[in-house]
Amino acid sequence: MVVDAEHRSSVPSIYAVGDVINRVALTPVALAEGMAVARRLFGGPVLPMDYEHIPSAVFCDPNIGTVGLTEADARARVGELDIYRSTFRPMKLTMTDRGSKSLMKLIVERSTQRVLGVHVVHPDAGEIVQGFAVALRMGVTKPMLDSTLGIHPTAAEELVTMRTPVS
Repeated sequence: MVVDAEHRSSVPSIYAVGDVINRVALTPVALAEGMAVARRLFGGPVLPMDYEHIPSAVFCDPNIGTVGLTEADARARVGELDIYRSTFRPMKLTMTDRGSKSLMKLIVERSTQRVLGVHVVHPDAGEIVQGFAVALRMGVTKPMLDSTLGIHPTAAEELVTMRTPVS
């Protein structure tokens, strides 16, 4: 279904949100779209729906969490990037036979040092990425992350201690 930025269809009395409008098929997005329509129709602060920096997770083993642009999308949109990547064995698994590894990746616009994407493969990826979604919406930069103290020993501290880009 084709709708405008305010979720109005071509029929004035019909609004549409969620999976039927083919934007971002995630339950929290549909809820936010519905709230935006309700505020517009019934009062309250009218806030346009913002589709940037929507966090998502796949709850497999290990979890996959992502927010912001992929490396390919960032290259197409802004050009020169710094990519930070770390692969490690989670500390909580060091005393076990599990050989599972974690991956953390930051996509950073080289000219501004603005963080454009955070990607995590780790048992707690959804939890980690949720916090970084706020940071991306607020315009976090790599120097801001560098100046943030990590909580040791956590996996999330890896995202604030990566210092050397891989590309």
